[in-house]
Amino acid sequence: MPIEIEKKYRLNEAQKSVVQRRLAEIGAEHSGEEFEVNTLFGSRVLDLGNSVLRLRRAGTTTVLTHKRRLPGESAIKYQQENETVVEDGDAMLAILSGLGFFPTLTYEKFRDTWRFDDVEVVIDRLPFGLFMEIEGSEAAIVATEQKLEITELEAEHSTYPALASQHGKVTGEVIESRFQDS
Repeated sequence: MPIEIEKKYRLNEAQKSVVQRRLAEIGAEHSGEEFEVNTLFGSRVLDLGNSVLRLRRAGTTTVLTHKRRLPGESAIKYQQENETVVEDGDAMLAILSGLGFFPTLTYEKFRDTWRFDDVEVVIDRLPFGLFMEIEGSEAAIVATEQKLEITELEAEHSTYPALASQHGKVTGEVIESRFQDS
């Protein structure tokens, strides 16, 4: 089962500008920015405290993901992650519903993606703040922190679903964290 290894940081606008400048300076490849709508599902059998089942829509691509957080206190998080691109997002939504899954949380984000070496760096803008994630091996994350000279950034231990639940609004049976103009 694939393991996702990442570290998340809170950013302000000034820190975001510095990180983007440093990414360009070290030769990271910029893939661009995408708008995403992430919907998490619950059921009577899914432990939402430890696992998430997510349907992510970005442009014309829909991805179904199951993540399970592995125990640990480090700012670097380890999660089992399985995901697959879904040809028809509406059909997948109908399948999940037919299997007894129901939407519990929806959050939107703009994701700006950069890649270099064996690392992916993303800068995410969500309705409740700016964040950066570095994904790669633990050694690659530490090396990237050094290359980017980001020793002063605050690590964020909470997941986006936890933050979206905290900052979102209840609409019917679903917690939503959306941008005002979407």
